[in-house]
Amino acid sequence: MEGYAQDLIAFVRLHQAWAAPLVLVLAFGESLAFISLLVPAWGVLVAIGAMLGPGGIDFWPIWLAGGLGAALGDWLSYWIGFTFKDRVATIWPLSRYPHLLPQGAAFVKNWGVPGIFIGRFFGPLRASVPLAAGIFEMPYWHFQIANFVSAFIWSAVLLVFGDVVSRLIEWGWSLF
Repeated sequence: MEGYAQDLIAFVRLHQAWAAPLVLVLAFGESLAFISLLVPAWGVLVAIGAMLGPGGIDFWPIWLAGGLGAALGDWLSYWIGFTFKDRVATIWPLSRYPHLLPQGAAFVKNWGVPGIFIGRFFGPLRASVPLAAGIFEMPYWHFQIANFVSAFIWSAVLLVFGDVVSRLIEWGWSLF
């Protein structure tokens, strides 16, 4: 897993024009139920954020791509849950991780719409909360508003975190 992340970061460093499309795909995969369990991409997004200042990559297109990819991944997860209901638990890889869906369901039932926002920032919940929201038929527009707002905040947090860390490291090196 680490090797693919390093390859993606090196690719973005060499081909900055591909940064936004790559971030869109990574954020989509990170947020889509099933795929997010196999390909955790948040570390690559933080690393791309670290290239914003020193690498000359523009924040706005990367932020929009990350937010849009994450929102679309959760939208599709919601749709899968809404459409297939309880049959989702029998589909691989959730069939191998049977605890994730009940955790997501409990989270959605306890927290409701704020749970969509909170779930975006916690790994295993990120994959199961939108799916559970669809299964338990959370109102569509309530879900989508929380989904899109949280997706753009999540994208900004990861990118800004990477940028701040890179600037702190750069500043630290300048002291020596």
